[in-house]
Amino acid sequence: MQQLFLKPLSALIVALVFSSSLMAAGKEGSAAELASLLQSYETYQADFIQIVVNESGSKVQESRGSLKAKRPGLFYWETRAPLSQFIVSNGESVEVYDPDLEQVTVHSLDDRVQTTPALLLSGEVDNLEETYRVSGHQLSDDTREFTLEPKSEDSLFVSLRLTFFKKELQEMRMQDSLSQLSVLSFDNIRLNDTVDNSAFTLEYPEGVDVIGDEG
Repeated sequence: MQQLFLKPLSALIVALVFSSSLMAAGKEGSAAELASLLQSYETYQADFIQIVVNESGSKVQESRGSLKAKRPGLFYWETRAPLSQFIVSNGESVEVYDPDLEQVTVHSLDDRVQTTPALLLSGEVDNLEETYRVSGHQLSDDTREFTLEPKSEDSLFVSLRLTFFKKELQEMRMQDSLSQLSVLSFDNIRLNDTVDNSAFTLEYPEGVDVIGDEG
């Protein structure tokens, strides 16, 4: 299955993304704490800078864009030109539109897609401990960090680190199986503003190839 949120399409993300706070000591407590934080986000909007670094530490890609997430299940991701890409979820499927390829790919929201990082911002997070090993660290009075390691070998990433400042998600760091690191830094964050459902639709020109999920 195509991995989401980076271009070229073989690279990782969101998931969006994708959906707290106690001073928990154990890993189960950290999972509950993170779930509580994410569940407090009825909507999340932000601009982002995404940097991809290879195994040797060299930057191989930089892109900018914006995202919107709304519970339950709504997500909109836009990467600006020259790496233009749009990713939209309506809670049942995910559409990925690549203007350069004149192509839209549709994926059903099966279990594997739902574990993509960005969809944590709009999906269910009640049972994080079933999918991830979660640990939490207090970096300062206002900064809390969580590391998620997937239990499934079929995951889209090896580890995911979320950094919160005053309970706002500020950064996501994803490591893939090829030791490629993707860093998403968020700015102009708006929490729990009203966002109409119509904002989570994908528009593209007639004549674009639409490729359905064949499972």
